[in-house]
Amino acid sequence: MSEIRMTGEVRTDYDCEASGLPAERWGEAVFKVGDEEIVLEVSVEKDVIVALMAGEDVAWKGTLAGLKQLLRSAVKPG
Repeated sequence: MSEIRMTGEVRTDYDCEASGLPAERWGEAVFKVGDEEIVLEVSVEKDVIVALMAGEDVAWKGTLAGLKQLLRSAVKPG
């Protein structure tokens, strides 16, 4: 049996929840808004890799540390 290296959870405002979803190497959450898809993918191979996709033509992929750096630089103190 494979090793569970991460778990996933999805919640909505309709009191709908799926938790404890096991994954050995990667997990993906897909949200459809009209004809657009917003995707979050997390991979736990060697490093933690995060990919964010908004539609087919906008994407970012990098390490978890890189995502934290990106978010810190985007959020400007009031």
